[in-house]
Amino acid sequence: MAAYYYLISSLPTLKTDEPMPLSYDEFLLQCKSAVNESTYKLLCSLDVSSDSSGIGFVKKWTAFNGSLMKELNRRRKEKFGKKVESDMERNSEIEKVVNLAMNARNPLEAEKILLDAQFSYLDSLVSMHFFDDNVLFGYAVKLKLLERQNVFETENGKQEFSRLYNSIHQQIMNIGLEN
Repeated sequence: MAAYYYLISSLPTLKTDEPMPLSYDEFLLQCKSAVNESTYKLLCSLDVSSDSSGIGFVKKWTAFNGSLMKELNRRRKEKFGKKVESDMERNSEIEKVVNLAMNARNPLEAEKILLDAQFSYLDSLVSMHFFDDNVLFGYAVKLKLLERQNVFETENGKQEFSRLYNSIHQQIMNIGLEN
């Protein structure tokens, strides 16, 4: 357990509005000598949608994140006029988060709202834990979420949008010239 004290105390704080201070591989490297083999294997196979583990933390996270994604999908279907499942169990807190995300100014802002909610829930799961597997799993999931967020590069997104827009605009102009 002494190794956990050092490991957990040495991990940098993770925030949704800051770059990742370490990669998931670097995190695993730090964990390798501090945790037992079964915990290490679970950390290696962990994903933001993992549910194969019997660990209570992972089950609670999976239930929350699954509900969040179902509500988001339900709202997207509604927005596009598709039939929506009515038998889904609803959570008012999750509905509030999804409403905020759906009304965001842009997709990146919506992702940030969802990420903040996910971090907040993970914080609630580890709030009474200090130097145990729950803290490590919470940290690991946060890192995985930040890895996903790093895929959203604003400048590349703007360039791709501009490229697509110009391509479509050119196609429209060509159609106009043909007629």
